[in-house]
Amino acid sequence: MANIKQEKMIKAFKEILKDESFGSQGEIVEALKSQGFDNISQSKVSRMLSKFGAVRTRNARGDMVYCLPPELGMPTAKSPLKQLVLDIVHNNVMVIIRTSPGAAQLIARLLDSLSQKDGVLGTIAGDDTIFIAPADVTQIEDLRQRVENLFDNV
Repeated sequence: MANIKQEKMIKAFKEILKDESFGSQGEIVEALKSQGFDNISQSKVSRMLSKFGAVRTRNARGDMVYCLPPELGMPTAKSPLKQLVLDIVHNNVMVIIRTSPGAAQLIARLLDSLSQKDGVLGTIAGDDTIFIAPADVTQIEDLRQRVENLFDNV
């Protein structure tokens, strides 16, 4: 019985985020309570936001709100790497990879396993962005292409 109630709460939670109307965790708590989920707390909502890869973004009205990007979610060990990489560019100094939220550290770890002879001096990863320091900036386009090919082949 508890599993069914939990599943209903998760479904309601995801529907609330699809509305793109709630800018705070407290507002999400109140919305869930109004739907009959009395045993919900801000800390539970915080854990659910993290678990489901929710991000804060601007909605159509320009308000900062929580949402679940439809094609994005928290990467898992079974997520195809190619789907996690959104963009690979360079600015003649470093290569920048934009990823799905939460995927940058996973992908940076893979890149860190490449040796300096592969053109990667090192990486810095945030949540959804990776900076790659090239071993040789004169070869940066080659590095960008090698990194792109790395994800095209997975």
